[in-house]
Amino acid sequence: MDPLPTLEVQRLAAPLRQQVLDALRQAIIDGRLAPGARLTERELTEMMGVSRTVVREALRQLESEGLIAIIPNKGPVVRELSLAEAKDLYNIRAVLEGLAARLFVENAGGAQSKQLAQALDVVAAAYERGDAQEVLETKNRFYDVLFAGAGSETLSSMLNTLHARIWRWRALGLSHPQRSAQRSKESVKGLRAVLAAIKKRDADAAEKLTREEAQRAAAEVMRLIELTSTPEKA
Repeated sequence: MDPLPTLEVQRLAAPLRQQVLDALRQAIIDGRLAPGARLTERELTEMMGVSRTVVREALRQLESEGLIAIIPNKGPVVRELSLAEAKDLYNIRAVLEGLAARLFVENAGGAQSKQLAQALDVVAAAYERGDAQEVLETKNRFYDVLFAGAGSETLSSMLNTLHARIWRWRALGLSHPQRSAQRSKESVKGLRAVLAAIKKRDADAAEKLTREEAQRAAAEVMRLIELTSTPEKA
């Protein structure tokens, strides 16, 4: 079994359990804890300098989020996302993000619309620089503003969990060597269309355009998954 990557927990104001949870979640999302990696309580406890109870609670939460699975006689492992599951999650993403755009039109004020426009400008600049990690981070910020403006904590929580589960595929869609060169321009154009609909207070158009952008992203990711040399097993 490959050794686990170094995971540090800084002593901050946030509850220790939340810090451990955030550290483990981020390590899974950014690939430091790879699909199939085994997560032993003893190693995590020693590495992070916390009690087994804290680690166990964090692992239980990660299981509920779909990021790890508890395998009999093996314990917690980082889940591998199958092609079928990826398709399912992207379909759900399109619906929920569309709803978020509709609710943004209905609930957000002018200041939040301005923040969304500024966030999109940062996304466009990141695409111009061609840094996949920067693009992903700036798009996350754009969606954070969109979800917050929707005014639904429940929807925002669901979408944040969903984005965590599809992070690896989103990263693939941005960094794969055979990624469509046209996709970058298409993505910014699609998000600008969403923003235009929001500014016009057209909830129907905002929802429709957001769904369509998510569906285009899904199509590109599915194409790239099919090209990978080691296909995921359902």
